[in-house]
Amino acid sequence: MAKKKVIPEYTKVEKNGNEYYRTRIRDVDGKQVDIYGKTREEVYDKVQVASKTIADAVFRKNNPTVREYCEKWLTMKSATVRQNTLRGYRKAMEKHIIEPIGDRYIDEITADDLKMLMVPVSKMSKGLYGTVNMLIKCVFYSAVESDVIRENPAKGINPRGGKPKKEMTALTDQQVATLLSTIKDLPPYPFVMLGLYAGLRREEILGLQWDCVHLDEQTPYISVRRAWRSVNNRPEVSTLLKTPAARRDIPIPQILVDCLKVEKERSISDYVIADSNGEPLSYSQFVRIWNYITVRTAKERKIYKYINGERIHHTISPKVGERCRTDKSIYYTLDFKVTPHLLRHTYITNLIHEGVDPKTVQYLAGHENSKVTMDIYAKAKYNKPWELADVVNAAFSESSVGI
Repeated sequence: MAKKKVIPEYTKVEKNGNEYYRTRIRDVDGKQVDIYGKTREEVYDKVQVASKTIADAVFRKNNPTVREYCEKWLTMKSATVRQNTLRGYRKAMEKHIIEPIGDRYIDEITADDLKMLMVPVSKMSKGLYGTVNMLIKCVFYSAVESDVIRENPAKGINPRGGKPKKEMTALTDQQVATLLSTIKDLPPYPFVMLGLYAGLRREEILGLQWDCVHLDEQTPYISVRRAWRSVNNRPEVSTLLKTPAARRDIPIPQILVDCLKVEKERSISDYVIADSNGEPLSYSQFVRIWNYITVRTAKERKIYKYINGERIHHTISPKVGERCRTDKSIYYTLDFKVTPHLLRHTYITNLIHEGVDPKTVQYLAGHENSKVTMDIYAKAKYNKPWELADVVNAAFSESSVGI
């Protein structure tokens, strides 16, 4: 036998000249809302529907789906990252996180779910793997900090596919000399000089204009005031720097002063590094310029040829001193890898080796966080056991330990 519905006695009120039944319930935010009906049954039915809707909303508020929380995280992140960066995050997140697990509640996601999610990503580029890995960890760590979930299932996700991060080693003096000799009079030369002797980031070099290069001062210096970005392969230069600490004035050595004076004499642009029309470089133009270094590096690579319309590739392992097979004017002279960031890392490391104190290094490098500077400082300054032997032996001598 069906249970009889018990309908409460609701208050009667007059509204717009008509008499209604009314009751009040609390919404998802705890505020009271009125519900009206011409009959008690109508009010009762409306209360049941509204209560279920509110209960669902409360549950969703306290237990969002992965899609909902990812959207919330992106919104929070939009206040601190550049729009170009945010677009990259959103694209990776939608394809590799939201698409496979977005409709599931965030508190039911397990470590195994995330590990399975990373399997197809692991077969893609290392850069994409790192981005998705970072996004997963940021989203779930944020959910823990906001008490949305109790346990963090992302703790077991291994960075870089489980491969240990390779420690960056600064270029030696001999490598710097070889690099500069190799690219002298080639397009990347001024870029490399600015990286090695001013420690600028890539976006700071490509956004640098001559009004910020002070060569005729008693102490020549560069003012970092602009940064370059690529949006759909189109350059955008603005005063929006990576961090407030990136805004700095850097004294430059004479070797860089001499280089920049030559470049300024023949420049037709407001930009120190520019294309043939005097405009800032697009991303693809920068890649072509950097390729002058890449093609002169003796490293294993694949060469492609078309034979009878079919694309055939084979692997070559060039040696230093050999001539390039496809361009006889090119010789392999570099037996080490060079990246734009390595130039900056070499600059910072050289400052440390010359005894510059950490706070000054932090300022010249434009580091917002002193931890970044100190990590580099510790590795560069103290990772030399032969130089530390006397200090350690003195600290633990027989007299000092009371033996």
